[in-house]
Amino acid sequence: MTFYFLNITSWLEAHQLPCMFKAVTHFDCPGCGIQRGFILLIKGDVASSFSMYPALIPIILLFAFLILQVTMKFKNGASILKLGYIFCAGIILVSYIYKIITKT
Repeated sequence: MTFYFLNITSWLEAHQLPCMFKAVTHFDCPGCGIQRGFILLIKGDVASSFSMYPALIPIILLFAFLILQVTMKFKNGASILKLGYIFCAGIILVSYIYKIITKT
């Protein structure tokens, strides 16, 4: 059983933005897959979403913490955000390198 939130997923699937980097170079960019991963996450397929774009869930959690930090001003919130940014960038970099290596 799939979960459709007000039929938004079909609209999102029909209106995905094209990757200009991929159109010009014919190589995936580090952000390729985030839209498809988000649509899979909305549908409730967490495993496929993770395999499509591994950094998506940490990025969503990071933005949620960012909103909490802006509203509540945690004591070490800025340091946690910095570490979160580094963690997400690391996941993006490692998954991009893995994607490039396994594609060839």
